Amino acid sequence: MAEPDRSSNANGSAAAPAGEAAPKARPSKVGNPVFRMMGLPRMRLRLPSRNWLIFLSITGSLTTAILYDRHEKKKAQQKWCTFVSHLSRETISPTQMPRKITIFLAAPPGDGLRTAREHFQEYVKPVLVSASLDWDVVEGRREGELRAGLAEKVRKMRQRQGERANAEQKEPSAEDTVHESRQRVGIIEWNGVQGDLVIGRHTWKEYVRGLHEGWLGPLDPPPEPVSQPQTDESTIALDGQDHRHPNDEDGPSDIESTGPKSEIPKKPVGTTPPYLSPSQYSDMPIASTISSGLAPSTTVAFPHILGFLNTPTRIYRFLTRRHLADQIGHDVAAFVVTSDIRPYRSVSTFASDSGRIDPDSPFASSGVNGDVTSDSPVNEPDATIQWEQEQVLEGEEREWHKMARKPNPEGEEGRERVWLEKMILDRRIANRMRTFEMSAEEEERAARIAKGEAGAKDESTIESSGQARKGWFDHLKDWTGLGGDSDANKGWNQGLLGDEND
Repeated sequence: MAEPDRSSNANGSAAAPAGEAAPKARPSKVGNPVFRMMGLPRMRLRLPSRNWLIFLSITGSLTTAILYDRHEKKKAQQKWCTFVSHLSRETISPTQMPRKITIFLAAPPGDGLRTAREHFQEYVKPVLVSASLDWDVVEGRREGELRAGLAEKVRKMRQRQGERANAEQKEPSAEDTVHESRQRVGIIEWNGVQGDLVIGRHTWKEYVRGLHEGWLGPLDPPPEPVSQPQTDESTIALDGQDHRHPNDEDGPSDIESTGPKSEIPKKPVGTTPPYLSPSQYSDMPIASTISSGLAPSTTVAFPHILGFLNTPTRIYRFLTRRHLADQIGHDVAAFVVTSDIRPYRSVSTFASDSGRIDPDSPFASSGVNGDVTSDSPVNEPDATIQWEQEQVLEGEEREWHKMARKPNPEGEEGRERVWLEKMILDRRIANRMRTFEMSAEEEERAARIAKGEAGAKDESTIESSGQARKGWFDHLKDWTGLGGDSDANKGWNQGLLGDEND
């Protein structure tokens, strides 16, 4: 059998028909030539790799947490700023000074004063500015400075009220000069409540110590210890004979001929020493010019923790600053509005109770123990008084840096340690201390502001139907004519409000 022509079959199968063209190759997408000339790669839609997914999830979660916390923090601060904004529109007499509060600020343990100032500007200052309040700041850069400043301020107040000091009167300060000039022209001080704002537990302990020293201590400083002159043992021998250098026998040296040396006054090191210690409170008489109630005060939380091992706690607090802003805003708003002022509470625990306080009713007394107007110290050997002032911001002490607990260095063994010592209160001062508290009506108004159902106190409130306050999107819909009121003019047809002849 004749074999078929394989070459002809192969050529016949490989060759394409004469009328059909060969299929063209599919051109590849090269992208935009402009981007290619700029060196930018062609981005393809595809799933990222495992490493990119981990990176994007971590950075995205952290960014979202920061942005959400910042938004909620601004929202909480705006609520309390709106809560007190009606005070900025109140009018006063032109011959009357506005309300001026006192802010006590001290550097936290282990850190500088800048941290405390930033805390004040971030959380406290916005609420005070919204209420248009004026304030005076008493600062302390190191332990004991704020205590000395407050005590000196109280002593000056006692002298202006008529008390006399035995020591020589110092030159009047700039504050005294301004006060006298205002009295001369007939300007009167604010006749309402002013108050003290204390930031942090460490500042609160110095504040309480300064109040006791100012109202219980004397107006005159304590006498300085007399230093005995020291003899120069290098020139006087044991037998009493003078053994000087042979070159000094001819006459006095060049140094002695110049006359006595001029003593350069040394700058005082440290803070002003206290006029009395806490152990002397019960022995000192109270000032005769003190009133039945001291200026009310409010404490503001100042959580400050340092250390590498506390990094998780610091990160958590950084991501939840909205809670701290809401808490501080609430306390400062109660201080600004002054809706309710109450005395600090106290509880007496007897020896038979083993010093325990009933946890179900802490500080159950409605105010004070004993007579407020009694100026004589009262001792109760069988009872221990637990004051509310001792437990204010007490949890912050556990987070203080270890540098604050170091003992005094050599040469400063007698330096006071207000932060580490236990807070001791005298009944005559503790009974007169008061604090601010927000009433139930104000708490309800703050809740309505948070929900958007009310604005400032002097603004018109929302109707009883419960309709929420309009936001920017609702106003935009009304302006474009897409709102609920179809008969209202659109934004570009409204024109000016009022009559041209008004």
